Amino acid sequence: MRYVAAGDFEKSINLPQGQDEVGVLARTFSKMTSQIKSQMAVIENEHKMIQQEKDKSEKLLLNILPSAIAARLKQQETLIADKFENATVLFCDIVGFTTLSAAISPDEVVQTLNLIFTSFDALTTNYGLEKIKTIGDAYMVVGGVPNPCDNHAERIAQTALEMLKSVESLAKKIGQPLSIRVGIHSGEVIAGVIGTTKIAYDLWGDTVNTASRMESHGVPGKIHCSEETYQLLKAKFQLELRGNIEIKGKGNMRTYFLIQHN
Repeated sequence: MRYVAAGDFEKSINLPQGQDEVGVLARTFSKMTSQIKSQMAVIENEHKMIQQEKDKSEKLLLNILPSAIAARLKQQETLIADKFENATVLFCDIVGFTTLSAAISPDEVVQTLNLIFTSFDALTTNYGLEKIKTIGDAYMVVGGVPNPCDNHAERIAQTALEMLKSVESLAKKIGQPLSIRVGIHSGEVIAGVIGTTKIAYDLWGDTVNTASRMESHGVPGKIHCSEETYQLLKAKFQLELRGNIEIKGKGNMRTYFLIQHN
């Protein structure tokens, strides 16, 4: 009995075989311990299943939100809104994809986008950046958020250069005329979590709008940068002056094309 009291239900016990009171009591006790052992096995299995579901939920949450933000939500933080004074935002758009998608099957559309964005995801992870979202055939990523770093612009620049190479390689692989237009701008952003269903970690501010304008006013196969980003990159990267151009909603801006790392 002391083994059972200690939680050991595996111990083998020689039970009295007689029909007297001691024997009946011993067999009743043995049956009871067997039932307890069986019930404990059921409980242990349920605990394992609960843990597996918890792990799945954790993995899903980390696919939606940055790990640092997910941790804050788990701590019951109800409002997540942060200002980052130094960040670099990149927008990338697949040139002519609407026309291409009309000429190929729906399966091919999804497969092509998946190939491109999966390669971008790998670059984003490799350079410690944060993918914000995809919007149709556009891809948005930020450096310096939610984990601040001094070389956010350099990480974005290197990612952009490798994005061009990746798309060029994929175009040859699938036999389709693919090219991208990339825009980059650096500055202050607001970042936070919005929504209660399909929650999202997103960015707001003039820096985001300007980065988007750099992309939309860019050139296929090139990386279009603002003056602010140029100042952060000029020591380590080769950039070519595009000149002063009129940017919708921004007026006249001096912009550059990122060419390569020095």
